[in-house]
Amino acid sequence: MLSPLSGSRIRQTLLNALNFSLVLTTAYMFWKGLSIVTDSPSPIVVVLSGSMEPAFQRGDILFLWNRDSHVKVGDIVVYNVKGRNIPIVHRVMRNHVSSSQQLLLTKGDNNALDDVDLYAYKQYYLNREQEVIGAVKGYVPWIGYVTILLSENPWAKYALLGGMGLLAMVQRE
Repeated sequence: MLSPLSGSRIRQTLLNALNFSLVLTTAYMFWKGLSIVTDSPSPIVVVLSGSMEPAFQRGDILFLWNRDSHVKVGDIVVYNVKGRNIPIVHRVMRNHVSSSQQLLLTKGDNNALDDVDLYAYKQYYLNREQEVIGAVKGYVPWIGYVTILLSENPWAKYALLGGMGLLAMVQRE
C-alpha cells in the first residue's frame, strides 16, 4: 500500500506550485516592464464611472503613456488625487505651463463642472509631474467589467478562487 504522500505525488505537487509561481512572476514582470516602458506606475486602468461618456464607457480598459513632457488641452489624462488611491480619467480643460512645471485643470466629458471639487483641499490645479499617471493612448471596450465585477462583489472573488482550486484538484493525476 502506498502512503498518501508518495514521491511522485510530492513531485507533482511541487511542480504545480512551481508552475503557479512562474505564472504569477511572469505576470508581475510583464506589468513592471510595461510600467518602465510607459513611465507610468499603472500603465493599464479600468474606467469605473460614466463621467467620460461618450468617449469611454464604464468597463473600458485604457492604455496609458507618460513619456511626453507636456499634455495638451483636450488630451485625456489619468490622475490620482492626494489622499485617495482611485485613478480618475478626465479631459484636460486648461493648461498652465512654466519653465518648471505644468498645471492642469480637468473635467469629465459627462460632468457639468470641472474637477476642482475632486482635488485635494485648497488645490485648484493638478501638477503634471506629481499627480498625473499618464495620458490615454488607446483603449479596449468592456473587457474591464471582469475587474469591476471582482472588486464590487466579494462573492465573485471567492467563486473565482474556488473554481480555480476545483480545477486544480480535478486536473491532478
